[in-house]
Amino acid sequence: MRISPWTVSLSVIFVGLVVLLGAFSPFAHSADAALPFTTELAFKLNFDQPVAIVSPPGETNRLFIVEKTGRIIVIPDLAHPTRSTFLNLKSRVGNDDSEQGVLALAFHPDFKNNRQFYVWYTSYQHVKGNVVLEDRLSRFIVSATNPNVADPASELQLIAQADEAGNHNGGELLFGADGYLYLSLGDEGGANDEHHNSQRLDKNFFSGILRLDVDQRPGSLRPNPHPAVHAGTYAVPPDNPFVGVTSFNGRTVDPTQVHTEFWAVGLRNPWRMSFDPSTGWLWCGDVGQDQHEEVDIITRGGNYGWNFREGNFPFRGTPPQGVMFNEPVWDYPHSQGMSITGGLVSHGARYPELEGKYLFADFAFGRIWALTPDGDKPVGAERVQHIAQGATIVDFARDPSNGDVLLANFGEGKIMRLVRSSKSGK
Repeated sequence: MRISPWTVSLSVIFVGLVVLLGAFSPFAHSADAALPFTTELAFKLNFDQPVAIVSPPGETNRLFIVEKTGRIIVIPDLAHPTRSTFLNLKSRVGNDDSEQGVLALAFHPDFKNNRQFYVWYTSYQHVKGNVVLEDRLSRFIVSATNPNVADPASELQLIAQADEAGNHNGGELLFGADGYLYLSLGDEGGANDEHHNSQRLDKNFFSGILRLDVDQRPGSLRPNPHPAVHAGTYAVPPDNPFVGVTSFNGRTVDPTQVHTEFWAVGLRNPWRMSFDPSTGWLWCGDVGQDQHEEVDIITRGGNYGWNFREGNFPFRGTPPQGVMFNEPVWDYPHSQGMSITGGLVSHGARYPELEGKYLFADFAFGRIWALTPDGDKPVGAERVQHIAQGATIVDFARDPSNGDVLLANFGEGKIMRLVRSSKSGK
């Protein structure tokens, strides 16, 4: 069986070896002197496998770090950074091997008033004598008396889905400007989409991006029944693209069986996505398998091709006649990197040369790139610049106190800051 590069890279780092891969990659250090940016330590704090950096809406002095091993850490005062545990889910995670654990965090847009936040994580459950891996989307509430402590007993599960593999759990959570919650999902794992989840609307919740109405507004719809769905915990926005569809990819589907939560499909393992507040576009890095990594702009009803395609190239099988796939904005071969980390569009006055550019990284080779968009169209190599090196980067975020770009260094357990290189001549 072929093992995906993402599985290889994460599995290796989990036993401490991917740091060596980054350090000795032929691309890792050879051009450092010419690169315009570098990374430096943002805080003198250590973290246990940090995978996400999140700040609540409207706040400027707190930062939350998701540790894959089971905890969410809060830095209560960025001016005087210390760390404390906000939420401990280690006992619910149970096993954080491979790509399992706590993977994403999103604060409700009205968090200041309702104290609600959402977590995407994996959990091992005992079902009829068997141990079953679940992917969980859950809502929690912060303590009414301490804003830096969550109530672990407040968990409300929205989706809890059985998962037969430990890898490809995707795992980004974002609220859009529309107030809806977006969740990215991998194809369940293994390799070659061996569980046959891609290009399906009526099987399980894998290989795409969901859009949910967690506030259950008037006019939103009930989700169709499925064993993973906790009824009454969320609704489906009425303008989701697959509401009422009767055919998909040239075959008939029963609209009562379609998972109308899907916003986009055909993704292998979308690892980190972000909204550009300037354009509203949803940028995503989708991890490839054999040869290519890709950057996508996610659109309503978009189909990004997996597993008929990997990046811009054929992968498995022949697509049904007439089926159209969304092209990546950019893809790159495994000679340049082996596991993409989606990033963000840079805004702010500190580094005007990065304004409007999409920043992203490769986990395995340690490269950080800046892509200059051409509207929402695919771009050529002349619009993608290698700007810095950063080991085992798994997330990008903005420092809420000053707008700086922060990066999570998984292997070293550090939060880094993107800064101009002293060797760049600027």
